[in-house]
Amino acid sequence: MKTKQLLFALAMGLLSNLSVNASEIVAATLILEAGGEYATGSMEAVNEVIRNRAAKRKLTTRQVCLQRKQFSCWNSGRIEQLLAKAKRHPRFSEAMAIVTGSPTNYTGGADHYHADYCNPYWASSMKKTCTIGKHIFYK
Repeated sequence: MKTKQLLFALAMGLLSNLSVNASEIVAATLILEAGGEYATGSMEAVNEVIRNRAAKRKLTTRQVCLQRKQFSCWNSGRIEQLLAKAKRHPRFSEAMAIVTGSPTNYTGGADHYHADYCNPYWASSMKKTCTIGKHIFYK
């Protein structure tokens, strides 16, 4: 199966093996998107966006993370390599604790964000809720 097909199938829940559970995918997303951020709530905020999108779109958190072009860290489709990289990160256990812990609300219900050096087309149509570290959050 080609990488794009595998990514799509995994994101849509068509493949459940690969020995990767949802918590690991979400924790890897936190690391790959905000693991270098040390502002209070930076990884929690990304987790909130994932949870809020999952609820809004009626998808699993794993599906949300792996949806095409939703989180730039997964755009290459190299799931196994990126997951391995995230697991080696010194903050991976912190990310797992965030994913499996109690929900937080640093972002005021945000379901979108971008880095402060970007200006995506959709930002002007949404309400900014906060800035945490180098990320700006919206709903």
